[in-house]
Amino acid sequence: MTTTAPRDEQLWSRCAGCASLLYRKRLRRNLDVCPECGTHSRLDAPARVTQLVDRDSFAALPDRAVQVDPIGFVDALPYPHRLTAARAGTGLDEAVVCGTAAVGGHRIALAVMDFRFLGGSLGCAVGELITRTAERALADEVPLVLITASGGARMQEGALSLMQMATVSQAVAGLREAGLLTVSVITDPTYGGVAASFATNTDVVLAESGARMGFAGPRVIRQVTGAALPEGFQTAEFLLRHGQVDMVVPRHALRGRLTALLAAAREGRGIRRRPPVPRQEPTPRPPAPAGGPSPETADGSGRDAWETVRTARNPGRPTTLDYLESAFDGFVELHGDRLGADCPAIVGGLARLDGRPVMVIGHQKGHTTGELVARNFGMASPAGHRKALRLMRLAARLGLPVVTLVDTPGADPGVGAEEQGQAASIAENILALSVLPTPVVAVVTGEGGSGGALALAVADRVLMLEHAVYSVISPEGCAAILWPDSSAAPQAARALRLTAPDLCRLGVVDEVVPEPAPAADHDPAGAAELLARSVAANLAPLLDVPPATLVRRRRQRFRRFGAARAGAPAVRR
Repeated sequence: MTTTAPRDEQLWSRCAGCASLLYRKRLRRNLDVCPECGTHSRLDAPARVTQLVDRDSFAALPDRAVQVDPIGFVDALPYPHRLTAARAGTGLDEAVVCGTAAVGGHRIALAVMDFRFLGGSLGCAVGELITRTAERALADEVPLVLITASGGARMQEGALSLMQMATVSQAVAGLREAGLLTVSVITDPTYGGVAASFATNTDVVLAESGARMGFAGPRVIRQVTGAALPEGFQTAEFLLRHGQVDMVVPRHALRGRLTALLAAAREGRGIRRRPPVPRQEPTPRPPAPAGGPSPETADGSGRDAWETVRTARNPGRPTTLDYLESAFDGFVELHGDRLGADCPAIVGGLARLDGRPVMVIGHQKGHTTGELVARNFGMASPAGHRKALRLMRLAARLGLPVVTLVDTPGADPGVGAEEQGQAASIAENILALSVLPTPVVAVVTGEGGSGGALALAVADRVLMLEHAVYSVISPEGCAAILWPDSSAAPQAARALRLTAPDLCRLGVVDEVVPEPAPAADHDPAGAAELLARSVAANLAPLLDVPPATLVRRRRQRFRRFGAARAGAPAVRR
């Protein structure tokens, strides 16, 4: 723990729930739960550690957060200035405190997020620290406990923050394979990329009383859908009622519940000792040549990022079904999630590419307003993600490679999607792709929006069409949060480094697929031919790789997106 800031010395606090004036020491003795109305106050990470673990058992990991500014992001303030202010205000190096500890006498590895630090956002350093905590759990053969409090992925680190969802999920997958318990404790608030990854893809998910969790926040849902939100929307009780958490636990009972879980896990594993598991080191990526685009980059034209966003959204661009018609042969569509729905925003099925059978899964938009509405603008519901998951697993059983075509502004932000567990469905797909024993090639063909895109893009090779975009948040959404209003979207688009050449330089994308001039919508047949050629060329070397090696390399690919990788010089124009 790196706490240096003085603690709150106020003698009195006013409850945010009932407005009672409470003596601070009395409130602290009651674990910061109002004795009058039961409202759970938010805890910072140091206070959470103090309350949760056995006295004097916490030992911080030796790893320190590395300050990163991977894309040179500037809004009203340069990103490094915001980091400096967050450090001064919290006394923490980053938005998570990591270490080892004991709860009820049971040893654990522990990561506790702190919402005070830039909203607990998930950036490269946070992802790296949580991943190292999971690796410590694996090495020590102890359970991993994650306490989440986050607004989502950190916009100022662009698509690299999005990659952290996959990186941490892969570490969780490693613990699952080793038979080690993983537990997440959702505290208020937990949203966005954290909710759609390690907050919900652990073995057991607890929600502290008063917590709220969702993929999209209430304000976004109201703005996008105009829908009125039901009473208690996204609260812990709402999550329990809709089957998204295992239990709701008041703070005073949290230690006891964790102790019971940890005891059961230890008894289940018995006293058998396993040989130590070697830590998985990230594979460094060769640095991009200084100046100019990567040799793998097709576009070195310096085209404006906002212009590329508009091109990527052009409804005239080929859709997944168009590519299936022209780049693949013999497509047989498979429908349904087997739980009661068939999301029209996700299409998939068996096809042939270059004479070889493959499973193709992609987002489907449309060309006309009617088609776009019918396909929900390519925004998948939880049923869509479940359908994709079913097809991925079917491909693995049949020994077929998976090709995904990504074209979505993001996952469905509707009330129904939240009720059906949008965050958990995305998290499950990311986790499943982390362990899928068959080659996976992903192609961003239009818009690659946030977690909805990543749910189909944890792949061995990630390709991107020349005029596609891939981002942690839409430029409009980023502008609305970090600039005075959404009219700064063009500026945000440039700051986010969301174009194919930028992402190729950052290593998020392996290869840029050229488009016929001036863009794919002018020559769909030509675009399909180029896409088919690139996918086939990238798939061929993967076909003879043993499954275990394939999965290991895929994890190494995403493992390198931590702070160490992101500490490389920023992309600048």
